[in-house]
Amino acid sequence: MSGRRRLDWLGLTPEPERELPTAVAALRASSRTAPTGCPRGRTPEELAAAERLRVERLILRGSRHSWLRYLAEVTDLVTGVATGSRNGDPAAALLAGEVVLDHHRMLIGLPGPGYGRTAAARTALESAVRALRTRTHAPAPLPLPTHTRTGSSR
Repeated sequence: MSGRRRLDWLGLTPEPERELPTAVAALRASSRTAPTGCPRGRTPEELAAAERLRVERLILRGSRHSWLRYLAEVTDLVTGVATGSRNGDPAAALLAGEVVLDHHRMLIGLPGPGYGRTAAARTALESAVRALRTRTHAPAPLPLPTHTRTGSSR
């Protein structure tokens, strides 16, 4: 590859940039953990706007590595709420966990080590999402088919 920046990670799915800011802001507010430079005592709307700005900066100026680092932060928030080691809204944690888990599963389609590097996070998120679904009584999504049949049956 030449000196150009790889951007394939940006094409996975728009859900993280759409759904994570509000959920993550709610988790940060309830667990009293804010990103560096984010003052305490802000309204939920201000926290969500700050999180949206952070995600926007990561997408516009970040790298795959910085994006995965952000998602690792989100994973820590989600798993902390799921295990009870951190206060937080279980519904917000469930939403964030499902979004990040879906994102990490899609990394298998991209070149590079992203899928392998997120293996431990996927395992932790699968467990957290199961626990959070139980706490929030959210229905599990329907399982995806494991294979697709096309053409004639020979």
